[in-house]
Amino acid sequence: MVITFTTVLLGLAALIYPLRRNVFYLLSSGMVIGAAWWLEQCCFTTSLFSFKTLLLFVVFHLVAVNFSTFVAYGVDKRAAQRGAWRVREADLHILEFIGGWMGAWVGQKFFHHKTAKKSFQNMYKLMIVMEFVAVYVILNYLNLI
Repeated sequence: MVITFTTVLLGLAALIYPLRRNVFYLLSSGMVIGAAWWLEQCCFTTSLFSFKTLLLFVVFHLVAVNFSTFVAYGVDKRAAQRGAWRVREADLHILEFIGGWMGAWVGQKFFHHKTAKKSFQNMYKLMIVMEFVAVYVILNYLNLI
């Protein structure tokens, strides 16, 4: 399971160039791989590409990427208050696109950050739509819908 998760996450980073330098994606990937390792050590093993492995990956990925996106909004808000280097908006949008839109929404509300900037909000909404379209296309391609 750890090998499968690592392969998928590194493959995503290889295919999507901005993920390679997104620290919060690396944090998310580390959490997913760590959870898989812990689960394998504890009590659960599956074959490399079974349906259970796919479901576990989706759950672990969504939890980790939403947590990482929430943290990214907190770090960006803190940097904005201090006048320090900020998290790039493109990095925030990439995290939203790969499944962290709910963590972004909670982060915006919790930290009162990026809520008034219309161009950011428009791109945020576009990322949500693009993610749902991508999921629909993938599920349609796999004949699951």
